[in-house]
Amino acid sequence: MTAAPSSRGLAVGLIGFGAIGRTIADRLRRGAVPNARLTGVFGGSETPAELVTGSLDGLLEASDVVVEAASQAAVADYGPAVKDSGRDLVVLSIGALVDDELLERLRAPVGGRLLLSTGACGGLDILRAAHALGPLDAVSLRSSKPPASVACEWMDEALRRDLAATPQPVLAFSGTAREAVRLFPQSANLSGLVALATLGFDRVRVEVWGDPGLDGARHDISAHGPAGTYSISIQNRLSPENQRTSAVTAFAVLRCLSDATSHWIVGC
Repeated sequence: MTAAPSSRGLAVGLIGFGAIGRTIADRLRRGAVPNARLTGVFGGSETPAELVTGSLDGLLEASDVVVEAASQAAVADYGPAVKDSGRDLVVLSIGALVDDELLERLRAPVGGRLLLSTGACGGLDILRAAHALGPLDAVSLRSSKPPASVACEWMDEALRRDLAATPQPVLAFSGTAREAVRLFPQSANLSGLVALATLGFDRVRVEVWGDPGLDGARHDISAHGPAGTYSISIQNRLSPENQRTSAVTAFAVLRCLSDATSHWIVGC
């Protein structure tokens, strides 16, 4: 991390206290990440009183790194201030970075670092390495979830009816990663991760499927280029508290924090 941990360990501030934020806070308080401690939580209507930090400035003053586990709006509203303070910013709501102006501001080489959590995604290490050798020629992502996790208000009546009733997988969306993260803000952050790791929002192709045969989330990534051909399949269980996110997502953040305090790292 950019800010050096104090003698009391890496000080971690948290924005948001939903299903993911609660898990991160609970594990930090229980000592699951050696040499890291929770300094407080900013935002979240259900945040316990003893964890509430009344202002973002207060959270920044007490923290070495700030984890965003709230929403795309929170990334836009608070991300620049976190970075400008010199604190590292760990972002979970990757979809916010479809805003090109915000992305450029947050990844500028000033202040703290912008760290994009892998969340429920795997294989980014090999895709980034292959793209560095390449670049890759084509990248696609097929994301499948239970139909109720895919349904959105913007869908037409026929599609919503199909998602609710059909016993077969239903194609709910096909287009670019840029379109996917805008249309599925709560569940398509993986599209943004794959895009930012490889060809960008406008060249990565995405399909979103509602599959009644699944009780979790399945993601199939395909890529090819000069380095080789890659097929990566990931199947995660959904969070029991939020059926639009994977249970493993919070633990990706905890792994990131653990790497920041460890003297050895597997898969750097």
